Amino acid sequence: MTPRLRFNMKENFMMQASKIAAVVALYWVTSISMVFLNKYLLSSPEMKLDAPLFITCSQCWITVALCLVMRVMANVWPAKVQFPQLDLSLDILLKVLPLSIVFMGMIAFNNLCLKSVGVAFYNVGRSLTTVFNVIMSYVLLEQTTSLRSLLCCAIIIGGFWLGVDQESQHNSLSKLGILYGVLASLCVSLNAIYMKKVLPFVEGSIWRLTFYNNINASLLFVPAFLLAGETSALVSFNNFGLISFWVVMLASGCLGFSMSYVTGLQIKFTSPLTHNISGTAKACAQTVIAVGYFHEVKTYLWWASNLLVLLGSSSYTWVRGMEMKRAQKDFMDEVRTGSLEKENEST
Repeated sequence: MTPRLRFNMKENFMMQASKIAAVVALYWVTSISMVFLNKYLLSSPEMKLDAPLFITCSQCWITVALCLVMRVMANVWPAKVQFPQLDLSLDILLKVLPLSIVFMGMIAFNNLCLKSVGVAFYNVGRSLTTVFNVIMSYVLLEQTTSLRSLLCCAIIIGGFWLGVDQESQHNSLSKLGILYGVLASLCVSLNAIYMKKVLPFVEGSIWRLTFYNNINASLLFVPAFLLAGETSALVSFNNFGLISFWVVMLASGCLGFSMSYVTGLQIKFTSPLTHNISGTAKACAQTVIAVGYFHEVKTYLWWASNLLVLLGSSSYTWVRGMEMKRAQKDFMDEVRTGSLEKENEST
């Protein structure tokens, strides 16, 4: 290998590594910023708007508007902006509706959980998603799970209960917040399952699904926040005329819209397994930042609960990745064996 070729290979590696680092950093910044901004919107004394379902509904409308803006940009600059065609179809809206109901529950319970608990505990409060993935996959899809994966789930459950115990000892436990977190975890699991069933209706396009999903959800949220009694909070809210309020609201909606893009980007530049590991590491960083930002003091057992959740989640991701690779290898071996048998029969 010549020195010039070695230099070019090193330069290409460094360039690729820099791109991956930039994409991962973009994912972290977008995700953490969205959580902190939503926390500010939902429960800061400055906002004084006790209407979490209305805020979530507004974020859905912002997402719909951004989808339309991106479609217009794709029409004007087709060489630079790629975005699928968006045709408003009642038939597709109805086909997507079951997923939209689950999606509505997911984002509503996520925001309600974030409103009720601190950002530092938010990750633990919603940590049962992996456990519900295993349960729902068995109940709805009849898919069994290995013993090692179940052990990882047991570690997550242990971390969850230890975290709940430590929050109660600090007198900072919100039972309603825990309930919202558990329901959010269930909805996240169901959302992933139903998304696979609904994607063929939108030709496999995540952006078209986002468009239809958010239209349905924004319509469903209107009776929801009316029935929840948020009308009085909206009538008495005096900051609708402030530009700063709408800037924060728009920024929150834009970050939510951007999460779909940066998530896909991170998977594209790395892998689904690396994406999950990055998400786990991001949750750890988010917890540390929240504890420092809000000047909270936590016990060793509280930190242990977070570590158990992170350990269980990352271990589950690794175990499932290894199992999928093994299953793929076994499948390829069966294909090769079948091909050899056919060749032998023909000769």
